[in-house]
Amino acid sequence: MRHIAIIGSGPAGYYTAEAAQKQWGDEVRVDIFDSLPVPFGLIRFGVAPDHQSIKGVSRRYETTSLSDNVRFVGNVMVGRDVTIPELQDLYDAVVLATGAPHDKKTGIAGEDLRGVHGSAAFVGWYNGHPQFAALDPDVSGQHAVVIGNGNVALDVVRILAKTRAEFHGSDIVNHALDQLDHSQVRKITVLGRRGPHQIAMTPKELGELGHLERANPHVDPADLPPVADDAALDPGQRKSVTLLRGFTEIPDADREGKTIDVAFDFFAAPRAILGADGKATGVEIERTRLEGGKAIGTGEIYTVPAELVVICIGYQTSPIPDVPFDEKNGRFANEEGRIRPGLYCVGWARRGPTGTIGTNRPDGFAVIEKIAEDVGDGGRKAGGEGFDRLASERALAVVTFDDWHKIDEAEEARARDGSPREKFVAVQDMIDAAKS
Repeated sequence: MRHIAIIGSGPAGYYTAEAAQKQWGDEVRVDIFDSLPVPFGLIRFGVAPDHQSIKGVSRRYETTSLSDNVRFVGNVMVGRDVTIPELQDLYDAVVLATGAPHDKKTGIAGEDLRGVHGSAAFVGWYNGHPQFAALDPDVSGQHAVVIGNGNVALDVVRILAKTRAEFHGSDIVNHALDQLDHSQVRKITVLGRRGPHQIAMTPKELGELGHLERANPHVDPADLPPVADDAALDPGQRKSVTLLRGFTEIPDADREGKTIDVAFDFFAAPRAILGADGKATGVEIERTRLEGGKAIGTGEIYTVPAELVVICIGYQTSPIPDVPFDEKNGRFANEEGRIRPGLYCVGWARRGPTGTIGTNRPDGFAVIEKIAEDVGDGGRKAGGEGFDRLASERALAVVTFDDWHKIDEAEEARARDGSPREKFVAVQDMIDAAKS
């Protein structure tokens, strides 16, 4: 019998558990740990609340969790409640699937001013993550700047631009919905260091922007390369650039009544966030040009007003005590998923924040193949029974998958009309619901 501990209950963790089941069938026991009392990680706290079809992938993970040989071990923080060496003593293999939950820093002046937020914090705020529920972003100003040209930046723009009615069917938390309902933001500038051909925005997400009730997207035609150059792009990228071209051709009549301008500012590198009295007032920007695919500053400087700045330039993994960390790449130091004997990583914790949710599935299967090579038949570790004894000794308030179902039911019962749930945003409230 092999005993495997997976740290992190997001897509990478569950795909790895699924791979272990396919590899060994009944001859494996998997414990999936999470620091929060609720599972599914990125699906719950990262996917936009108005993208419920994507969140539906959690039903697949639920099937895995309901198996006899996989269990959820929630409300247990590795490094606080149990250490990596202790887990390695108990399990044949420990797999880190912790994702990349923290924002990369831009390193520019003014990043710490009030009104400036990383996307992990801002997305966590409207998705009800306990760590960010009290963020309270100031949306009383008329100008917002979103730094980044990927789908997360688009999510932030869309959330800021939507009307309350357009959130029907979403699970955006009430505190964020109420605050956004009183937003005074009337212009959102989306900054990209490079040009339209270098965006990481997918057609579906970009296309949504053109159908919002209030959003009025603008692209400067001068920023677009010749149409013939689009032929060199892959099909998805070509569709996205075609949508950007379409934004330049929206008739004036179709723009009437739109109250929130969304301006795509390409070839624009933020150099500093300006402020007064400790609060953001604008972003200083340098115009760039492309040389060999890289953005090079031209020396042309200008300023865009901004009382709210959301930085969406990527994420990095959180270090864990006793685990080698690659500071440069913001992930655990590893060789194709191996960190050291008995310790592995998968998903964003292995490769950095790249790829989609589905990318984690082959990643999980690949690391299980390596574990199979390394641990053989296993059977010499105490596994979950050993952890249960340790948890009892330390009086840990472990949350099981059955407990999660109680939380789930309570959240569904709390939902406003038209919403699938109203999430608990405090850990203690989750635990209280689980134990009710």
